[in-house]
Amino acid sequence: MPKRKEKIIKLANDGLMTNGNLSLIDEIFTTDYIAHAGGKDHKGHTFIKRYVNQLRSAIPDIKVVNVEFWIQENNTIAWQRTLSGTHHADMFGIPPTKKKITWRDMVISRFEGERIAEEWTVSELAGELLSKRPTRNEE
Repeated sequence: MPKRKEKIIKLANDGLMTNGNLSLIDEIFTTDYIAHAGGKDHKGHTFIKRYVNQLRSAIPDIKVVNVEFWIQENNTIAWQRTLSGTHHADMFGIPPTKKKITWRDMVISRFEGERIAEEWTVSELAGELLSKRPTRNEE
């Protein structure tokens, strides 16, 4: 069963993040999915669609470079992904830098059966975007 859960996480990363295939959401996530990130709780398929669309609009060439699985116990997997792409549009209120960025997300996914029900995420994305902003000398 753990290998099947790893395949689901890889499908979510490749299908949603890299390819933008939103039709996979129903297959991968429970309808009452909850994401805990940035001190907030985000709920449901509408949130996932909005987040993926926002990310792919700001970083249209986004690619999931690597997924590493760390710990698996019962219905929970801790894993990390590395992503990269070019920042072309506003993201989190940060204007586009037109620079290539690479960042990591640390995620804990809890499954209900074959679908992801809840995730806790810590991401380096905002820090990476801020680090690429031009300095006064570059403006």
